[in-house]
Amino acid sequence: MRVVFAGTPEAALPSLRALLDSAHEVVAVVTRPEARQGRGRKTSPSPVHELALEAGLEVLTPTKPSDDDFVARLRELEPDAAPIVAYGGLIPPSVLAIPRHGWINLHFSLLPAWRGAAPVQHALMSGDDVTGASTFLLEEGLDTGPVFGTMTEAIDPTDTSGDLLTRLAEGGASLLVSTLDALANGDVTPIPQPRDGVSLAPKIQVDDVRLDFSVPAFAVDRRIRGASPAPGGWAMLRGERVKLLRSRLADADGCPPLTPGELHATKKQVFAGALGGVVELLEVQPHGKKVMRAADWARGLRLNEGESFGE
Repeated sequence: MRVVFAGTPEAALPSLRALLDSAHEVVAVVTRPEARQGRGRKTSPSPVHELALEAGLEVLTPTKPSDDDFVARLRELEPDAAPIVAYGGLIPPSVLAIPRHGWINLHFSLLPAWRGAAPVQHALMSGDDVTGASTFLLEEGLDTGPVFGTMTEAIDPTDTSGDLLTRLAEGGASLLVSTLDALANGDVTPIPQPRDGVSLAPKIQVDDVRLDFSVPAFAVDRRIRGASPAPGGWAMLRGERVKLLRSRLADADGCPPLTPGELHATKKQVFAGALGGVVELLEVQPHGKKVMRAADWARGLRLNEGESFGE
């Protein structure tokens, strides 16, 4: 089939690579316009844009998918299908109707669970043991379209959302290609999503992931890992914000009893108290500094016994 691929971040790269290696013809790529990034706020093309240029593909960067020039060019390309992965823009109904088989969205959850912009983060923070990816027919509603296929992925005890997304992006790429293969052969019919089991996954904001150590240790650990690498769960210590990026549930027998938020450091480990348990901190990022091992951070700070995260 002739396909126009839409995507923007690194998570979309495995799908684009898989399509380029498939029997389908990628005739163009749609991605978000160049954005300002980093401390210097320099503009740079998206990861998908860069890969598309390397592959010699035409790249379309509409400000909005409803732009007249973009719509006209998409019609000229006459795609059979438009696979889309984390594009980051709302596709209007008139554009949804252009490809013969529609827009086929790869979404990183087991729909109807976690519809929205941050499904992997919400799955982790909510304590799910299993998640996955789904391909579905894009329609006007928020991730509401009928589903073509799914894959499942276990959530490991030390996964961050970044770790989990990497695996889902790789596995989801194969799912997306197999869905397009089945569409081309007429071997698949999308199935409407059930009404039960719907949950929403809105974008995670910085204020959403300030860490509360008065909740159970399990929830603290999941929030730290779910918010990593971005935006990064955080707490205040000595008047400065510290991002906590990797953690694991700790054996309470390995350290003294700790009150919620209280810190205890040894030569190789750093622990934080929570309700009914202890979390071991593995990686942190102090304000204005690079990510580092929590033990190195604590050593440099010369933590005092009894110090706690707070205001």
